[in-house]
Amino acid sequence: MRNFSLVASMMLALSPLAFTTALVAQDAPAAEAPAATRAPAPVWAFETSDVPVDPGYTFGQLPNGMRYVIRQNATPAGTALVRMRIDSGALDETDSERGLSHYLEHMAFNGSKGIPEGEMVKLLEREGLAFGADTNASTGFEAITYMLNLPRNDEALLGTALMLMRETASELTISEDAVARERGVILAERRDRAGFQLRNYEDNAAFLAPGARYTERLPIGTAEVLENATAAQIRALYERTYRPANTVLVVVGDFPVEVVEAAIRERFASWAPAPAPAEPEAGPIDVTAKGLTDIHIDPALPESVTISRLAPWRDDPDTIANRRAAALRSLGYAIINRRLARLARGADAPFRSAGFGTADIFEDARITSLSINSADGEWNKGVLAAVREVNQALTFGFTQVEVDEQLANRRTALENAVKSADTRGNNVFVGAALALAGNERVPVTPEWQLAEFERLAPEMTPQALWEAVREDAAPLAEPLIRFTGRTSPEGGEVALRSAFGEGMALAITAPVDNGPLAFAYTDFGTPGTVVSDTVEPLLDLRQIRFDNGVRLTIRKTDVRKDRIGVTLAVDGGDLMNTREAPLATYLTAALPSGGLGKHSQDEITSVLAGRSVGFDLNSSTDAFTTSVITTPRDLTLQLQVMAATLTDPGYRAEGVERFRKNIDNFFNTLDSTPGRALAAASGGILSDNDPRFTLQPREAFFALDYEQLRSAIGDRLANGAIEVALVGDLDEEAAIAAVASTLGALPKREAAFNPRSDNRDRSFTTTRGERVLTHTGEPDQALLQWHWPTTDDSDHGETLRLDLLSRIVRLELTDRLREELGQAYSPSAGSQPSHYYPGYGVFIISASVAADQRAATQAAVDALIADLRASPLDADVIERARKPYLEDYNNALKDLGGWIRLASRAQSEPERLERFKATPAVMAAITPEDIHQTALKYLDPAGAVAFTVIPEAAATAATAD
Repeated sequence: MRNFSLVASMMLALSPLAFTTALVAQDAPAAEAPAATRAPAPVWAFETSDVPVDPGYTFGQLPNGMRYVIRQNATPAGTALVRMRIDSGALDETDSERGLSHYLEHMAFNGSKGIPEGEMVKLLEREGLAFGADTNASTGFEAITYMLNLPRNDEALLGTALMLMRETASELTISEDAVARERGVILAERRDRAGFQLRNYEDNAAFLAPGARYTERLPIGTAEVLENATAAQIRALYERTYRPANTVLVVVGDFPVEVVEAAIRERFASWAPAPAPAEPEAGPIDVTAKGLTDIHIDPALPESVTISRLAPWRDDPDTIANRRAAALRSLGYAIINRRLARLARGADAPFRSAGFGTADIFEDARITSLSINSADGEWNKGVLAAVREVNQALTFGFTQVEVDEQLANRRTALENAVKSADTRGNNVFVGAALALAGNERVPVTPEWQLAEFERLAPEMTPQALWEAVREDAAPLAEPLIRFTGRTSPEGGEVALRSAFGEGMALAITAPVDNGPLAFAYTDFGTPGTVVSDTVEPLLDLRQIRFDNGVRLTIRKTDVRKDRIGVTLAVDGGDLMNTREAPLATYLTAALPSGGLGKHSQDEITSVLAGRSVGFDLNSSTDAFTTSVITTPRDLTLQLQVMAATLTDPGYRAEGVERFRKNIDNFFNTLDSTPGRALAAASGGILSDNDPRFTLQPREAFFALDYEQLRSAIGDRLANGAIEVALVGDLDEEAAIAAVASTLGALPKREAAFNPRSDNRDRSFTTTRGERVLTHTGEPDQALLQWHWPTTDDSDHGETLRLDLLSRIVRLELTDRLREELGQAYSPSAGSQPSHYYPGYGVFIISASVAADQRAATQAAVDALIADLRASPLDADVIERARKPYLEDYNNALKDLGGWIRLASRAQSEPERLERFKATPAVMAAITPEDIHQTALKYLDPAGAVAFTVIPEAAATAATAD
């Protein structure tokens, strides 16, 4: 339902390493002492740990056993997050209840004693919480978590949030009628989540742990149980698992602690106490399994080989000693993975990527795995190279330079965390609180983490890290080997096992310590001179122009301490693509893979170790862009990297090689799901096959190379207009000097971005009506999507009216397709007015439905469009759509992201600032009649291109009939 993280729960076993070490176990229960002498059981893990808990939290427990965590925090200011964790999930279900924990999560939004069915979400929307974005829940193997994101810190809204959590905790009605109505939504969600990834999960789980409980407890459940579930069954699970002793409430945000604590006690003290259910089993898992091989073939899966061994699970409670041991081995694993990444980045790379590590599978086993992702047909080469690399590391250990690189990265991350500690976001504290509740991980201060690291750093020698990894990793003797791909590996199981043996037998040598590298780009000439320095009046953005034409916008803000957002835009982008050369700029995003002239990409990784610096370049519509977050200490280096990217791109062949290794996988999965099939075909259909907006053939992508890219964009990198924006915790004069010595020191640039008016034409096909496409995915999945032509974003009022109309349509689709018909899990709508193509825009409605229920969905959408065009809607619907938008606006500049978006093109597109300031008044002025007229203007039932994406088998059958 409101369960976007359910997918992550289902995918846990896709990779053996997906069970992270965050799944820390509790201590095994000791034998009970006589009642008269028995010590009280600890309430929190930190009570029995020597790890010092962060004193900024307030921890409590009500007499009924419910625990709570509170933290006052003002980033973003005036907001808060509320979470309620029920410590039971899919693993707690009996055979006849598989999927009912998730079903129960749905029922939390379908009526309680205090909230009539269908009113909870509407109540929250009236308070400015958007469904999905702010009102959500997730069901996993071990817990159910309910989430509310509060856009304001008024006590009334806090009271509403806690009231809703209390209703969910114990007051759900779970009526038979509501269960029956929700069944279709549950089954729709299960249908939407089915596919090649789920089949891969199931095969992997069965291979690693045949007969284990977790392999049979997917949170989405079984069709048989879901189709026959009764209110009585769901209520029995509810009463067994939703208990105070099984619940933790977390509130983090801009509220006084005493206010929150009093509100929690007021709401939850009356919840009748009951013991928590027994902790369920996840296994059994046979940790002695060895020498087994699995080959799983699916036309949608890329080629990969995973080599694993299981080992007994270790009970490692959160102590200082265990944290130190974990730190040693984590750095050791990082060095090995750094070596694997170097191979993937080099010339004639043997694989696309590879990874090595050890993790927990619940509290039943540990697993050490080497995973190799290769281009189709190259698995053997990948296995040989990866096995040799890991064997060499485990045999000979690490160099001091490798250790120093990892220490630099870790130290910088910890130092940055200390410097920004006072403006950590609410989500950081919520994550730490839930890790304590679920995994007994003690939340600590950044200062303690840094001090502990520095205490341990002298002991982090190459020998110590090597020994830590060797002690932790299960030896890969007679491993479990699993292959996935589109076709079986030549030679089958015998060849897979032979490749592993051959890789282990390859010659290995001790690593060579070549010493550290220094960044080669520090001098770009005479620093530029400022020729213009003004402050625009709307948002106090300081706007500077250098004598070489580079424009700089600066905004100092303390919303994030010790962080600076940096954006760079260089004239060019996708507008340089033409009908004759529609892929001219396509390789831009792959340019960093070619490194710089004096450094390969891999060398850059080492050079930038311990620095908060990014290295990338992308092609947006009208510019080549990059956007990073750095620190005041690394601002100059970040700007040097950006200047070097423009003046001396590496164009190394290995970058193109890496790009080409992904082409086949992309094209081989184009029709593997309804969504992919639609994405592949819709651009050409909507543009009447304009090559710029149509997927080009596979051969066209293989033909791309850096010489072609250099010819296309080299002049722009050298001469195109530049606009830079710096936003955050900065010293303005130091920031100006840093830009002056880098981008400002470059040769003269063009003064303005090229309008490229001749290439700003984009048409919407005149051929309307239904277009039927096919996919090769699940036989019961279909996708319906409607595209209406609208207009560009030049009229701000029209843009906002279309946006509000799309939000209204989403609300109505949820009511009609999801709640009334039970046909779609997550229908959507959106308005996309173009900023770059005059007169062009699209309004889209989309719904994933059962293949045999398309007619009912079509009828429901037709009825909705008719209603929108018939007369103005009720004002309440419009307010429920408008209020979350305005709350988002009010919070937009409480973090760096909002400031970055405004500042990034503030000089070349100043109208964006004016629009931002005008938005609340324009949005508030929109009336029901305005929405009615907008629907009449654009949503003509006969004016849409209606895509119907159906299973290939169904289309074949229809043709035969």
